[in-house]
Amino acid sequence: QPPSNGGRPAPGSVQDFVINVGDRVYFDFDSYQVRSDAQPILDQQSAWLSRYPAVKVRIEGNCDERGTREYNLALGARRANSVREYLTAHGVSAARIETMSYGKERPIDGGSGEDAYAKNRNAHTAITEGAKGQ
Repeated sequence: QPPSNGGRPAPGSVQDFVINVGDRVYFDFDSYQVRSDAQPILDQQSAWLSRYPAVKVRIEGNCDERGTREYNLALGARRANSVREYLTAHGVSAARIETMSYGKERPIDGGSGEDAYAKNRNAHTAITEGAKGQ
């Protein structure tokens, strides 16, 4: 039976967050500074998290394949912390946010070259608890 809301994700669900807010922001090469194009997404994330105060998230920092494993783990951690700091500065309680670095271990694009690298330099906001239907 189709959903009664016209196929749209339920408000407050993981799907609502991913589709209507955005769960990933991108970084420049060798940088953990939040880019200007990421700020509207993070503003939407903070607003959504304010609407759903039971939700907790994990910010996962990711890197492209260049650099050592250790360097990328540290850079991924700095990227995750940059997003965490942005969200807390915009009213989200730090107690609701954990961070983790995957370094270069979880690429979303397995290719080599700048297009793949650009996709893999990101911070992913994953909902860990409290979403509707979770």
